Amino acid sequence: MRQEGTSELSYQVLLYYKYVPLEDPVQFAKEHLQLCKELELKGRVLVSHEGINGTLSGVKEQTKQYMDYMKQHPLFTDMPFKVDEHDGHAFHRLSVRPRKELVAWHLDESDDINPNELTGQHVSPKEFYELLQKEDVIIIDGRNDFEYDLGHFQGAIRPAVRTTREFPSWIKENLGEYKNRKILTYCTGGVRCEKLSGLLLKEGFKDVVQLDGGIVTYGKDPEVKGQLFEGKCYVFDDRIGVPINRVDEKIITHCLHCGKPADQYINCRNVTCDQRHIVCPDCEQTHEHFCSTACKEEQLARA
Repeated sequence: MRQEGTSELSYQVLLYYKYVPLEDPVQFAKEHLQLCKELELKGRVLVSHEGINGTLSGVKEQTKQYMDYMKQHPLFTDMPFKVDEHDGHAFHRLSVRPRKELVAWHLDESDDINPNELTGQHVSPKEFYELLQKEDVIIIDGRNDFEYDLGHFQGAIRPAVRTTREFPSWIKENLGEYKNRKILTYCTGGVRCEKLSGLLLKEGFKDVVQLDGGIVTYGKDPEVKGQLFEGKCYVFDDRIGVPINRVDEKIITHCLHCGKPADQYINCRNVTCDQRHIVCPDCEQTHEHFCSTACKEEQLARA
């Protein structure tokens, strides 16, 4: 609910996670849902025996109350929040649910990793920036391929995965030759790299680091200013992509239809296709949100 007298950027988007044991995720989710409803927040929060992983939006006053509440909770007093200003809610609804995992790795119990026991070395944005410029490092994007395509660090390897669960096999099939090299990992906010870096260590990689706070924190660092990141960072809310590089911002993607530089992701209007693709504003209108003429004809025939 927009409050009277609020400024244009009167909302905030919160991104956060923490791996910490929760005894009863189901009850915690039930109580947490009520808290978020009372504060009129929207977004997605996952809780499990592993901890919490969430992204929420709301009026600044309510998001501040939420952060204050969490910082007073004995399990989350030191949990960092990534905060972005916004002109409204970044989500259409609220979902707080218990899950088996904070990130859907689908690892067997014997292969699973506790990030509090095994994870890569955390490095600051400034340290990561300096490491990016070394010739002997291997940079691994810890996100899905479509996220990489919208924006990534210079020189990063594009993961040929559509979901996180595909990472273990992709690592075994493609990265074995780099086990003695220094590995840099990064993701949006850090939660995926907690296990990704641990998985690499478990696979025999000797020197693995992860960007503390992820791409979002990197873009806010006052010294680094997002340098060496190209394109935009994909986010799972209505913003879709957010700028990171505040020194030399570039558009690295192109419209599916006309080939002009563009960085807006949409889903094909054909419900049986739903292909995520890049469009420019003109083609979005001309092609009416369809990725192809065939999809348009199929949808119209079905209607």
